[in-house]
Amino acid sequence: MNYWILALTFLSVNLDFFFMLIFLLKKYKLSHVMLGYLLGNIILLTASFVVGKALAAFMPEWILGILGILPIYMAFHDDDDVDNQKATRKSETISTLITYLSVCAGCNLSIFLPVLVGETIPNFFITLLFIGTLTILVVLLIKIVADIPAVSKVMEAHGEKLMKVCYVLIGLYVFWDSGLVSHLIALF
Repeated sequence: MNYWILALTFLSVNLDFFFMLIFLLKKYKLSHVMLGYLLGNIILLTASFVVGKALAAFMPEWILGILGILPIYMAFHDDDDVDNQKATRKSETISTLITYLSVCAGCNLSIFLPVLVGETIPNFFITLLFIGTLTILVVLLIKIVADIPAVSKVMEAHGEKLMKVCYVLIGLYVFWDSGLVSHLIALF
């Protein structure tokens, strides 16, 4: 597993949710936000891995490189995330989890699917640990910087463009890493 690509994938698919984390951290306890966000990431990573394994069972790896189109599509697709959806008020953890899943599920599944499609089960568990650690670090970092007005201003101005550039880079990496590019070059 390329941990740089995994970290880039995590950061880019969650960039829009980082804004939501600022609001959630002002409203709920740190531990509840962290747990809800961590559960959401585990659920979406597991779903991406399982779907990827099902596809890999039926298709050769170089064809699965076509899945790299998903992150590139997400970069150019203007989707209005449902930022204003009301989360269930059962608990702060469940509210954070539902908010995360409602805002990020489609995007995370389509971006992580091509990245995780070729992973073994042991590597997937390492990936869960890696992403879990990043999740905790991100929540702690956002908690620290949430009160800095300059950070919020820059993210509002350039966050979406940065996220789209990351998606395109991830998609191109998936094309290259899968062998799709070399397979297509060999055909010509």
